[in-house]
Amino acid sequence: MSGIVMMIIAIVVLGGAYLLYGRYLQNKWGIDPKAKTPAYEMEDGVDYVPADTNVVFGHQFASIAGAGPINGPIQAAIFGWLPVMLWILIGGVFFGAVQDFASMYASVKNKGRTIGYIIEAYIGKLGKKLFLLFCWLFCILVVAAFADVVAGTFNGFVTDNAGTVTKVAANGAVATTSMLFIIEAVGLGFFLKYSKFNKWINTAVAILLLVLAIVLGLKFPVYVSLGTWHIIIFAYILVASVAPVWALLQPRDYLNSYLLIFMIVGAVIGVFAANPSCNLKAFTSFNVDGQYMFPILFVTIACGAVSGFHSLVSSGTASKQIKNEKNMLPVSFGAMLMESMLAIIALIAVASFADGEAAAQGLTTQPQIFAGAIANFLSVIGLPHSLVFTLINLAVSAFALTSLDSVARVGRLSFQEFFLDSDTDEENMSPFLKVVTNKYFATIITLVLAYLLTKVGYAEIWPLFGSANQLLSVLALVACAVFLKKTKRQGCMLWIPMVFMMAVTFTALGMTISKLTKALFTTGLDLGNTLQLIFAVLLLILGVLVAIQGVKKLFEKNDEKQTA
Repeated sequence: MSGIVMMIIAIVVLGGAYLLYGRYLQNKWGIDPKAKTPAYEMEDGVDYVPADTNVVFGHQFASIAGAGPINGPIQAAIFGWLPVMLWILIGGVFFGAVQDFASMYASVKNKGRTIGYIIEAYIGKLGKKLFLLFCWLFCILVVAAFADVVAGTFNGFVTDNAGTVTKVAANGAVATTSMLFIIEAVGLGFFLKYSKFNKWINTAVAILLLVLAIVLGLKFPVYVSLGTWHIIIFAYILVASVAPVWALLQPRDYLNSYLLIFMIVGAVIGVFAANPSCNLKAFTSFNVDGQYMFPILFVTIACGAVSGFHSLVSSGTASKQIKNEKNMLPVSFGAMLMESMLAIIALIAVASFADGEAAAQGLTTQPQIFAGAIANFLSVIGLPHSLVFTLINLAVSAFALTSLDSVARVGRLSFQEFFLDSDTDEENMSPFLKVVTNKYFATIITLVLAYLLTKVGYAEIWPLFGSANQLLSVLALVACAVFLKKTKRQGCMLWIPMVFMMAVTFTALGMTISKLTKALFTTGLDLGNTLQLIFAVLLLILGVLVAIQGVKKLFEKNDEKQTA
């Protein structure tokens, strides 16, 4: 199968799913375009800030599209292109897009509150506490992993086997551009908030700033070491987690969304121009070097098909910016399908290389393979290979950095919400509650733990991320299914994804714990593997407890719970 055929199938399936299945869900659940949303009712200038659809879409897409939709399909390609493609399309439509839409819908119908509060309202306080603890640990894990990834893409120096240190111009250019994005985002935030221009002028300004940052980045690369970048990135996350969303989070994601969309459009053009052949087998084996297709395929692809992290963004930040209920479909369902398209492009990219060809060209990491393939495609129409390669690397780093903005804020909110109940009198809290629910304290404790974990290294953290991420999707699906049942809305479309992902995640975490436990009693574990084992056990216990409570509620006789 050629790249063009894969692309056409993906466009038809994903586009048709939005027009048919997305609209079906919207009608079944009941969208009221005249209803006031929490963004208006509870606007606080920090988290609750109503924004135009394109701005919120930019935030949602830039936040959920981390390194996952690129890394996952490329890693999972060991099983062949057919299972990867089928899971991206089926999972993206019936698992991921449904989860993201349901999470945002449930949040908007509950005053913009997170999945944790929804669990408290419809499952119970204990379930909420367990979920928020799980969520907070997960956020620490993601911040640590993504911060190390971003710092690596910014690292201006590389040391070869002989100990010789050389500068990496591409990384330096990416670092300069990314820092300029942050500065420009602040200015754009004030412009969007206080100007009265229409969306077309706002779009033109954003694109102009985007181009300016890229040009200056390519011309003036900065060279800073990995350790220094770790400190700079965490300082940035600290500010981004507590600043009003309109001042940094919204405009930065708005800027980056154009970069990411341009990358996807450019990649699609490249595929149609080059029509790369598929050098992967349709199917290899259920067992490849000790890795079983179930559950590894479904854990590895993650963000390209279904990701629990998306539910945190949909219910934690994006839902607080929705102006109108009808905007939820394009922002949540639409952004997930766009990410599935990116995952298909990543599959086409890795399939374009013959066995060993990518490594021979010095392309060893998943982002490098992706960038190298897209550069090869676009060189057919005369674009410079080195320029395209640098720009794609910039876009990939933007994915990870924008995810950091959102996940750090969600981690902060999860920590705060853990100590608050729906009946807490926030004006007469004890001194202890005032401290632990303070946004600065919650942010600092979250980031300190993530920073310590970052020093262990991305390679030691990432193996656990996939399983924890997919277990989070189980909990989100359970919570949304209970919400829909209790509010007398149809939720059967969540049941199959929920049960299937339970089987996937409990199997994957069980295999990880078994493997690490055997190693503990035979060869012993280093610090990285020890942390993996501790996190895996904690996450599995918390996940199972929340899932059991939620499933019990699903089988209870429906009470007269008020509809949201």
